[in-house]
Amino acid sequence: MGDLRKVSPSFTLPRPSGVAVRTGLKQLTERDCAVLGLVGAHLGSLASRDLRRRCAEGLEHSAASWAERKRALTGASSSRWAGAVTKATHEQWALSRRCQWARIENLEAGVRTLAYRLSLPLGAKGTKRAPGGYLSRQEWHAKARRLRVLEDRLAREWADHRAGRTRVVRGGRKLAGNRHHLAAAGLTAEQWRQRWEAERAFLQADGESGKRFGNETIRVTPDGEVSIKLPAPLSGLANAPRGRYVLASRAAFRHRGDEWSDRVSGNRAVAYRIHHDTARGRWYLTASWQVPPTRVVPVETAVARGVIGVDMNADHLAAWRLDRHGNPTGEPRTFAYDLSGSAGHRDAQIRHALTRLLRWARRHGLTIAVENLGFQAEKTREKHGRRRSFRKLISGLPVARLRARLVAMAGELGMAIVAVDPAYTSKWGAQHWQEPLTTTTRRTTRHQAASVAIGRRALGHPIRRRTAPPPAHQSDEQRHRTVQARAGTPGREETRPRVPGPRTRCVPPDTERKRATRAPTTVRGVRGEREWVQEPLLNTG
Repeated sequence: MGDLRKVSPSFTLPRPSGVAVRTGLKQLTERDCAVLGLVGAHLGSLASRDLRRRCAEGLEHSAASWAERKRALTGASSSRWAGAVTKATHEQWALSRRCQWARIENLEAGVRTLAYRLSLPLGAKGTKRAPGGYLSRQEWHAKARRLRVLEDRLAREWADHRAGRTRVVRGGRKLAGNRHHLAAAGLTAEQWRQRWEAERAFLQADGESGKRFGNETIRVTPDGEVSIKLPAPLSGLANAPRGRYVLASRAAFRHRGDEWSDRVSGNRAVAYRIHHDTARGRWYLTASWQVPPTRVVPVETAVARGVIGVDMNADHLAAWRLDRHGNPTGEPRTFAYDLSGSAGHRDAQIRHALTRLLRWARRHGLTIAVENLGFQAEKTREKHGRRRSFRKLISGLPVARLRARLVAMAGELGMAIVAVDPAYTSKWGAQHWQEPLTTTTRRTTRHQAASVAIGRRALGHPIRRRTAPPPAHQSDEQRHRTVQARAGTPGREETRPRVPGPRTRCVPPDTERKRATRAPTTVRGVRGEREWVQEPLLNTG
C-alpha cells in the first residue's frame, strides 16, 4: 500500500468560455473569389513579416515594441487590420512556446528512462512500475547512442527556451514538408501550391463591442450581408462606400443562429474568419464570441442523484449507471466509434457517440464522470520499448477531442461533467467488479468494470469492494458486512473476530457451550423405540 500514489480529488469541469459556428459562402462570383484571394494574400504577407519580427525579439518583447510593429502595419492595411495581425502573431508565438516546453518535458522523460535502463545489468527483470535492463549488449549499445542524441537535442531545446527562440512555420510544418514528398502526400505541385497559399492567407478580425454589428472590419448584418474593409493598397477594388467590398453571398448560421442574431442586433462583439477549402473549392465564414462565465457546480451537488461512469477507449465508450450509493444499476452501455478515415469522418463519429451518451444521461437526469487523462509524456518508445501496439493504442486515443466535445455538448444541455483521477481505475475495477458483475447472461468486460470504478470515485466511495461472507456466516457468526462500510469503521477490511459461545438470541454470546450430546435414537428406515403418544385428556366434567 505504501507504493500507491496519492489520488487527486475529483472536480467539475468548467464549461467552454467561447462559441464558434461556421457556414458556407455560396453563390460567390469570380470577382468575389479574386478579391478574397488578393486580400488574404496581402494580409498574409504582413502577418508573416510581423511573425518574423516577433520571433526575432524573443524575450525582449515589450508594449513599446508591440506598438511599433502595429504602426508599421497600419500604413499597409488599416489600424484594425494591424491590431488583428499583431494579436494573432502573439497567440501563435505563445502556442509555439508551449509546444517547446512540451517537447522539453518529452525529451527529459526519454533521457531519464534510458539512463535508468542503461544502469541496470543486462537481462535484469523489470517490475510493474519500472522497466528492466536491456536484453543484449547490442541493444545496450544502440540505446547508449540514442541517449547521447536525446541529450544533445535536450540541450539545444533548453538553450532555445532560455534565449526565447521559437520556430514557427505559417501554414504548418507538416504541409511544408509535404512539398518534398508530393507522391506520398497524394498531391500535385499545383494542388500543394493552392493549399499552401490558402493556409498562409489571413482573413480574420476580432469583434468590438459597441460598434455597428459587433465588427467594423468584417461586418455581417442580421440579414446575412457580408462586407470587408479593404486594406489601403487594395481600396480601388471597393464596390461600396468607405473602402468596403460587399460579397454577393448571404451568410446564414443554422446552428446558434438566434444567439448570433441577438448579438449582432445588440452591437456586441463577434469575431469572424474567412478561409478557403481548396479540397472542396468552397469559402467558409466562421463566427465566434465569448459566453459569460457560469458558476461551477460543486462535485457533491453534481453527483447527488448518481452518475454515469464512462471509460474512454480507442474505439468505444464503456458506460455504466450508478446510484448515489455507488451501486451499479441496469445494464452497461457501449458507444462505439470508428476513428479511421478523414478528420471529418472521425469528428462525426465522436459527435455521434457523445450524442447518444448525453441523451442517455439526460433521460435519467444524471451527471457524467470521466477520467482526467493525459498521455503527453506516455507515448515515447523509451518508456514502452517494444510495445508498439500499446504505443499505437494510446496515441490513437482522442482524449483531448473527446473531452472538449463532451464538455461543450454537455454545457449546451445544462449538464455537469466530473473529472476523476485515472489512477488504478482499470486495475481495481477489473479486480473488484468484473467478476461480481458477470452473470450467466452478461459477460462484463474490463472496460465496463473500469466505468464502475470511475463512477464510484466521482461519488466519493472507495473503488475496492469488500466481498460479503458466506451465507451461513452473514448473521450467525461474523454478523452482516456490507460493501458500503465507511472509511473510519474499525476492521472494515478484516475478518470479524470469532466470539465464543452459542449463537442464539436467548443466550448471552459469552455463555459457554454446554449442549448435551447423545447417540441418535433413530435408524434410517426403522421406527424409533420411543414414540410420541398423546396423553389422555382430563375429564373435568
